[in-house]
Amino acid sequence: MDGTTPKNTGQKMVDPFGRHVSYLRVSVTDRCDFRCVYCMAEDMTFLPKKDVLSLEELERLCTAFISKGVRKIRLTGGEPLVRRNIMSLIRNLGRRVKDGRLDELTLTTNGSQLGKFAAELRDAGVQRINVSVDTLDPEKFQHITRWGKLDTVMAGLEAAKQAGLRIKINTVALRHVNAGEIDELIRWTGDNGFDLTLIETMPLGEIDEDRVDQYMPLSELRRDLERRWTLTDIPYRTGGPARYTEVIETGRKLGFITPLTHNFCESCNRVRLTCTGTLFMCLGQEDAADLRAPLRASDDDALLGAAIDEAIGRKPKGHDFVIDRRDQGPAVGRHMSMTGG
Repeated sequence: MDGTTPKNTGQKMVDPFGRHVSYLRVSVTDRCDFRCVYCMAEDMTFLPKKDVLSLEELERLCTAFISKGVRKIRLTGGEPLVRRNIMSLIRNLGRRVKDGRLDELTLTTNGSQLGKFAAELRDAGVQRINVSVDTLDPEKFQHITRWGKLDTVMAGLEAAKQAGLRIKINTVALRHVNAGEIDELIRWTGDNGFDLTLIETMPLGEIDEDRVDQYMPLSELRRDLERRWTLTDIPYRTGGPARYTEVIETGRKLGFITPLTHNFCESCNRVRLTCTGTLFMCLGQEDAADLRAPLRASDDDALLGAAIDEAIGRKPKGHDFVIDRRDQGPAVGRHMSMTGG
């Protein structure tokens, strides 16, 4: 294809490069009760509440995407579970899983609220969650998150286990922060029946930190891990960008998300929706579509559907992430909390 002609027909959204868009990530809020050093500045200015879509509007947008062939929705933030009444949205979307219109409804969380919500999430139809844990050292955890408490997250993980949720731990690999802890994280996740995914830090937003100092290529880390662990590549996919191995010694999956050392754009099936109704067709590009205006212009979804089709027709081939001494600024100005991790 020439990269210019949309191919949206029937119940499927197909971008200009022939990729079927079936996965929607929805940032339900830009607010968070942590201030992780690689994600946002400590003194953040969040969106005015008047600019944020209601939960009913977010549900209507999700339903429009489901009608166009989206089979998986992941709710993100910020921290999604700090949004007031968020469980009403989760319960309503969970019904789409139970009636077969969605294959999966998942959640990415920092774990701070799991002690309160884990059982309710499972009852609502969520079967699997991703939880961000970058270190098992309480002091270092507080340094990385600025405001977080490791014991609260650990209690939340235990509640999630007891509720029957499948858990994947997400760890951002930071060279001078947690590089020496990855073996411990592999053992800990293995002992607890969790999978683990390692993530390269991404150049999104100003963060009060030097990303060059933070950045650790996962190709380098994997070579180091293979001196102590037996890692076997497996074809497992969750719909996201991770490439998975099996850690033979623990029997658990170890994923690698490598936006810089190994671009994963060729198989991208995802778009990202913000809590303001802005649709980003690529995490690493600024081009976006306003869905709030057509959403509010009519109770009929014709305008909204046309806006979605036009946006998918502009989905780019890939991102342009770079981190080096010559290019230390963010690739895009928005913070990860705006479009969801």
